[in-house]
Amino acid sequence: MFGVRTLRTVGSAVCRRGAALLWKPTKNQSRTQSAAAGQKVDIGGIYPPIATPFTQKEDVDYQKLDENLQKYAKIPFKGLVVQGSNGEYPYLTDEERVEVVRRVRLALPTDKLVMAGSGCESTKATVVMTERMSRAGADLVLVVTPCFYKGKMDNRALVHHFTQVADSSPVPVVLYSVPANTGLDLPVDAVVRLAQHPNILGLKDSGGDITRIALIVHKTKPQDFQVLAGSAGFLMAAYSVGCVGGVCALANVLGREVCELEQLCVSGRWEEARALQQRLIEPNTAVTRKFGVPALKQAMEWFGYHGGACRSPLQPLSEAESQQLRLDFSTNGWL
Repeated sequence: MFGVRTLRTVGSAVCRRGAALLWKPTKNQSRTQSAAAGQKVDIGGIYPPIATPFTQKEDVDYQKLDENLQKYAKIPFKGLVVQGSNGEYPYLTDEERVEVVRRVRLALPTDKLVMAGSGCESTKATVVMTERMSRAGADLVLVVTPCFYKGKMDNRALVHHFTQVADSSPVPVVLYSVPANTGLDLPVDAVVRLAQHPNILGLKDSGGDITRIALIVHKTKPQDFQVLAGSAGFLMAAYSVGCVGGVCALANVLGREVCELEQLCVSGRWEEARALQQRLIEPNTAVTRKFGVPALKQAMEWFGYHGGACRSPLQPLSEAESQQLRLDFSTNGWL
């Protein structure tokens, strides 16, 4: 390990005063309490949603995790997302989820943010997990939409859920919409309402609908709401409509290249950005929608990281899938 975080730094950030004025606190919480929890943290930049290495017995391999972290610390990431979809969050026990976050925080330099997944199906469980992630050292939490009863997850239910979580969270909350996994897109109206909460500072949108993303950026501008692209496949387009960064699975493999794309976009070098973006689309699709986490872990092995096997019931790639994955990288000049 190469750095131990001994002091929480998030508390030094300024409160989102404008948002606090717009938000109506619940009867058990004063506006002052809400505002005190909501801290303005700049989340702009690139985050890999890190994979979880396992041993042959499917236990978390903390040594391999630490070796990956040492390499990621040398890449100009804003931080890491821990216990997201690519970390196989649904397949880990609560204790494993928290312990992975704790280990990451201890190993990671203090200037890197740790954004921890804490979303559960019930509001009560999410509140508890959010508190545990905060105690483990998370700077922020990433809260996915509950989806088991997706037919009942209308605006009223979702706004209530995220409000209760944000009201009680010791750290700022980032909303997470990933319809490919949940079958549920967090409605724009709900996002706009939730953006007024002083402890909800942003959204990770993995849906890829640029029109929708642009509308969210536009409608939440008064709250200084920060939107992150949920994929490297549309990162350039997301920056062009006002996103501030991205949580990109491909950054686990091509981290420097995804960060380079970010810098090209931020500096307005759009021709160079376009050329790089085009070379990232097929590899990104391969490790996300086409083949998923098993492909991401396979590609990590090719590029010098520890990926390894997934936890059951996820299965390794077939030989044909592995060959296609390699082709998707090699034809774009990455292998």
